[in-house]
Amino acid sequence: MRSQSFTAEKDGFHGTWYPCENITDTGMIIMLGDSSDDTLAKCGAKWMHQRNCHVMAMSPDQKDYGHHSYPLERFEKAMSFMKENGCKKIGIIGASTTGMLSLVAASYFDDISLTIAVSPSDFIMEGFYRDGKDGMGERPGDDESSVSYQGKDLPYLPYAYRHPEYWKMIKKESKETHNMIASRQMFDESEKRHPLQEEEKIKVERIKGKIICIGAQDDVLWDTCRYIRRMEERLKEKEHDSDFEAWIYEHGTHFAFPESLLKMMLPIGSSLLVSLMFIDGRKYKKECRQTRIDIDKRLIKAVKEWREK
Repeated sequence: MRSQSFTAEKDGFHGTWYPCENITDTGMIIMLGDSSDDTLAKCGAKWMHQRNCHVMAMSPDQKDYGHHSYPLERFEKAMSFMKENGCKKIGIIGASTTGMLSLVAASYFDDISLTIAVSPSDFIMEGFYRDGKDGMGERPGDDESSVSYQGKDLPYLPYAYRHPEYWKMIKKESKETHNMIASRQMFDESEKRHPLQEEEKIKVERIKGKIICIGAQDDVLWDTCRYIRRMEERLKEKEHDSDFEAWIYEHGTHFAFPESLLKMMLPIGSSLLVSLMFIDGRKYKKECRQTRIDIDKRLIKAVKEWREK
């Protein structure tokens, strides 16, 4: 698979371009995995190539793989390159933290006409680091947002806890719930201590085209289904020029990916990763797999309809 790498220092954004071998005028920005050239990003590119789309994989360029003050201008730079290389139609997909980021980016840039967010929040999160400080696996940003624009951090929902309590509470919740990682209680506590403010909410009404938000009720990182429903209610109250779809499932965990994408990563035992990470992935293995199969079919159809529209 051909690729071309970009760095923020040289090109204004960090990413990897994976051109589709077929002639196409559609391109997808994907933010899957911790790096634009790791296994998940490469499999995401292959999956989108099967949908006849060029792919620009993007990721933070910090070595700690955290998310803090990510400049939205990077999307402008990336989309300029994509347009120069024949992309007349541009979509974006992200999962987890980058599910949030995909929604924020689409709310700022009208060129994005398909937005797919897997397990997103409806608010801008506080930034976080994964630099191993004081032996902690992750720590909150020091008065930093996860996203910035024009040199300024965007307003964000602050986490309930500071360093090092932040990571200790995540580890405690993970142990108590028998998941490899869990932080849903922390996010609920964050909103209790700091009720969500309007300026911290993602302005989904600004997004153009198709919006697909995917979530599972058994997500233990945060209550993504509640967040998705709040976005749905927000659009009922505000004028908008988009078609919003909420795909909410009972089982599916935080990793509500298309089944065929996971099979690319793990040809044998595609449910293994989900089962290892989350207790519901083990208890409801069949149901989670059926969710991923359904997501697979629906996403393939949605991307095809977007391309042909």
